[in-house]
Amino acid sequence: MTSNRRDFVRGAAAALGGAAWLPLHERLRPLAHRSTAPADQLERVGLQLYTVRTLMQQSVERTLQQVAEVGYREVEFAGYFGRSPAALSATMRQHGLSAPSAHVGIADIRGNDWAKMVEVAEQLGHRWLVCAWIPDSDRKSADAYKAVGDSLVAAAEVATKAGISVGYHNHDFELAPLGTSCGLDVLLEHTKGTGIAFEMDLYWLIKAGGDPLAYLDRWPGRFPLVHVKDSMGPPAHQMVDVGKGRIDFAKIFAKIFAQRTRASTQHFYVEHDQPADPLQSITASAAYLRTLNF
Repeated sequence: MTSNRRDFVRGAAAALGGAAWLPLHERLRPLAHRSTAPADQLERVGLQLYTVRTLMQQSVERTLQQVAEVGYREVEFAGYFGRSPAALSATMRQHGLSAPSAHVGIADIRGNDWAKMVEVAEQLGHRWLVCAWIPDSDRKSADAYKAVGDSLVAAAEVATKAGISVGYHNHDFELAPLGTSCGLDVLLEHTKGTGIAFEMDLYWLIKAGGDPLAYLDRWPGRFPLVHVKDSMGPPAHQMVDVGKGRIDFAKIFAKIFAQRTRASTQHFYVEHDQPADPLQSITASAAYLRTLNF
């Protein structure tokens, strides 16, 4: 995810026009809720809709249909594109989709309309509202990160009344050194015991030199959500479709499932920040994860 996401979560209520799509070239069986799925495969895979935002701009309804046809059964919103909760809920029901979570901005979390956003999230069945990105001014010191944590905790006081948790999604900048620590560790420590959840973005964590397995060990139960995206490795860390890069997803998922009662990771969202062909990208990633054993 890049800073462009800031603009999408900030414009979540903006109405955008529709346009026609090309048909799918390939239909795949569902990735999610397979009651007979082997223990060594992901049972439930979702899609962060930021990946298909250019298609969402053309037609939200058609996009969600295509996402379901590829085989995804869960989505994570990054803006609602002017659609009402009732309209989105109807479209998701029509295509067998659910939306456990959505991305929001730090300005939303700190804003006067937060209670209204929580109400919308409740209508859509979200269980998490995740802070997608923070600006430079919130990253300059440990105290700045603690202030972000305080904002998350304050927002959670409203959200938890609706049965919704507040979370935080990492990039790479949270792992930049802050004295003997880093921003991600400051946030994790400062919000310990508050119920604040974290969404581990595997690409950004690894790009920054972090170890996903170490974070799962150190902070069991803090990462209920994971972004599954791939990298071609250093130095450029080119982002590619899942399975086309060098991240060892089998090793990471094996660790998560071996410690499932401790890690409590529940949802896995495919994401690609800048896919050349969004539909091809989500199809290729789905196909890889469907065959991944660990």
